Amino acid sequence: MLGALMLYLKKAMKYLEKPLSREEIAGLAKEYGHYLKITADIKRGNLVAGCLLHADGEKILLEKGSSQDSIWGGGLDLVDKEIDCSAVLNLRPGVNPGMEILDPKKREKFIKTIEDIFKALWEK
Repeated sequence: MLGALMLYLKKAMKYLEKPLSREEIAGLAKEYGHYLKITADIKRGNLVAGCLLHADGEKILLEKGSSQDSIWGGGLDLVDKEIDCSAVLNLRPGVNPGMEILDPKKREKFIKTIEDIFKALWEK
């Protein structure tokens, strides 16, 4: 188990701003498996995929100029093509009391950000 964790930690997270091709998505699946943890900036439309912790992606987005209030976490199942909006990162007292993104507009923007970057996943 520790060996698998060490291998995962050696993988670099991917900062993404532009839509990926099918080949690029296949490369992510090969590198990370069928589920990607994602931290996204819902205002700027960019994201970090392949995080061990959503907070790792948050740090990268902050370094790239994102504002804290626009960063949210979740994930993408590359096989089932399902997006989830749940992460410890989303716990914000007085703003978002749960791990799920509860504000419908923010949730919709989070989903759209992932759909825009990974749109080739849903193309026939």
